[in-house]
Amino acid sequence: MSNLTGAQLLVEQLSLHGSDKIFGVPGESYLAVLDALYDADGLDFITCRQEGGAAMMAEAYGKQTGKPGICMVTRGPGATNASAGVHVAFQDSTPMILFIGQVARDMMDREAFQEIDYRRMFGQMAKWVAQIDDADRIPEYIARAYQTAVSGRPGPVVLALPEDMLSGPAKRGPDLAPYCVPQSYPAPQDMDRMKDMLATAQKPLLIVGGGGWSRSVQADLEAFCQREKLPVAASFRCQDYINNDLTCYAGHVGIGIDPNLAKSINDSDLLIVLGARLGEMTTNGYEVVRPPKTRQKLIHIYPQAEELGRVYQPDLAIVATMSSFVKALSDCAFDQQSIWSPWQSALRANYEKFSTPLAHRGDVQMCDVVAHIRQQLPDNTTITNGAGNYAIWTHRFFAYREYGNQLAPTCGSMGYGLPAAIAAATLDPEKPVVCMAGDGCFMMTCQEFATAVQYGLKLIVIVVNNGKYGTIRMHQEKRFPARISGTTLQNPDFAAMATAFGGFGVRVERNEDFATAFEGARNFEGPSLIEIIIDNQVITPSQVIDDLRC
Repeated sequence: MSNLTGAQLLVEQLSLHGSDKIFGVPGESYLAVLDALYDADGLDFITCRQEGGAAMMAEAYGKQTGKPGICMVTRGPGATNASAGVHVAFQDSTPMILFIGQVARDMMDREAFQEIDYRRMFGQMAKWVAQIDDADRIPEYIARAYQTAVSGRPGPVVLALPEDMLSGPAKRGPDLAPYCVPQSYPAPQDMDRMKDMLATAQKPLLIVGGGGWSRSVQADLEAFCQREKLPVAASFRCQDYINNDLTCYAGHVGIGIDPNLAKSINDSDLLIVLGARLGEMTTNGYEVVRPPKTRQKLIHIYPQAEELGRVYQPDLAIVATMSSFVKALSDCAFDQQSIWSPWQSALRANYEKFSTPLAHRGDVQMCDVVAHIRQQLPDNTTITNGAGNYAIWTHRFFAYREYGNQLAPTCGSMGYGLPAAIAAATLDPEKPVVCMAGDGCFMMTCQEFATAVQYGLKLIVIVVNNGKYGTIRMHQEKRFPARISGTTLQNPDFAAMATAFGGFGVRVERNEDFATAFEGARNFEGPSLIEIIIDNQVITPSQVIDDLRC
C-alpha cells in the first residue's frame, strides 16, 4: 500500500502547476489537506475570517497574476459563503479554482451533515464543476481544472473533495507538465478585412476590457493607438488597461459615463471591441450600444467563439487572445492620422473636462481626497473597491497609469475592496495598496481587516461614511422620493474598530485634516483605516439627495 494520501497528492499537484498561495477558512472536511500543507514548501495557506472574503481574495489574485487564484473552504455553509467570490470570478472572467471539502463517499445522498451537490449548486456559476471520487485521478482533475480556468474566456472552476478520499491512499501516475495558456490567433484574412474597415472609418473607437490582459499587451496597444491616433475607451472597471494620461485615452464606458462619451460612441462609425463582453454595465443597460445589431459597424475580438454574436451581431468576429491580437495589430500601419486626429482630440478634451474635480457640499471634499492620493503615491499603486456610489470619485477622478492597478468587481459585488487589497498586499509588500470602501460595503467583509493584521500587511482602507446604502438610496429617491425604507445605517466607530483589530485608525471630518491622517496611515507598518465623514446629502459628485426629489 502507498503511504501517499489523496491530500498529499493534491498538494503536490498544486505546487506542480505553480500555485504559491491558498486563501481559505479551515474546516474539518479537509483536515488532511491542512496537514499535507504543513510539510509543503512554497505553498502558503492564508487563513481568512469568512469564506466570501477568502474567495474574493483568490479572485483578486487571479486578476493580478493571470494565474488561477486558489481558495479552499469546507462544505455546506463554507461553500455557500464562498459562492460570492465565484460569482465575481465568473462575471469578471477571472481564473480561479475553488476546492470544497465534501462529506465522505459512503455518506452521500443521505443529506449528511452539511451535504450539498455542488454540481447543481455551482452549475451556472462556474466553467466546470466536478467531484474527485478516485484519489488516483487527482492529477487528471487538477490539470483539467487549471487548463479550464485559463483557457478561452477565463473563469472559475469548482472541485469537491470527499473527506475519505483525501485521507485515503493514492498512487502517483505519469508525470504531468504544468498547465499552459493556449493562444488563439487572428486569421490573416480577418486582419486584412479589419484593415479595410479601419481604412474607411472616419470616427473609429476602440473599447477594451475583459480577462486575459497583461502589461505587455497594454504597452503594445498603447504604442499602436498613440501612433495611429486611435481613441480608446475602457469598459466598466477596466480603466487601468490604458494609461489614462495618454492622449489616446477617451474615458470610462460604464456606470456614470460622461454624456459626451456616450454621444461619441453613438457618433462613431466603427466600434472595435477588444476583450469586453459588452455587458449591461459597460453598455449602461444596453442603451449606449443597443443590441442585437449596432448602428455603427462592429468588430468584436474575444478569446472564446461562443461569446461572439451571443448578444451583439458583429460585422467582423475574431477569435483571438489579447496578446496574439495586439501583436498582429502592431504590425498594421495606417496613413489615417490626419483624419483621426481631430476625432481623437475631441474625445480627449471631453475626458479631461469630465475628469476635472468638482466641489460638493460638506466639510470633506472627495475630489480633494482622490487628488491627494494620486499626488502622494507612485504610479504602481493598486486601488481597490467594491460597489457603491463612493466608487464614482475614483472611477471619474483618479488617473490609472499601469495595468493591474484597478482591482474592482465588474459584477458589482459589495465587500470586494478589502479582500482584494489583502490579496494585492500579499503579492507585493512593497507596492502601495489603497482600498476605497463605503460604510455599507466595508461592513460586508470588515472582519478580513483581522487577516491583514495577522499577516502584517501594509495597506490603507478609506471608509467613506455617509450613514446609508448610498446607491440604493439614490435609486430609492428617484423612484419613491422621500419614502426612506431599509437604506439607513447606524455605524460603529470605524477608526476605533481598526485600532481594536490591531491596526491604525483615524477619523477625518474636515478637508484640511486628511493629509495628516493619510501621512499617519502611510507611516504605520501594518493595515490602516481612515474613516471619512461626508455630508449625508452627498450622493454623487454632482448631486445631493434633495436634487433627486425635484
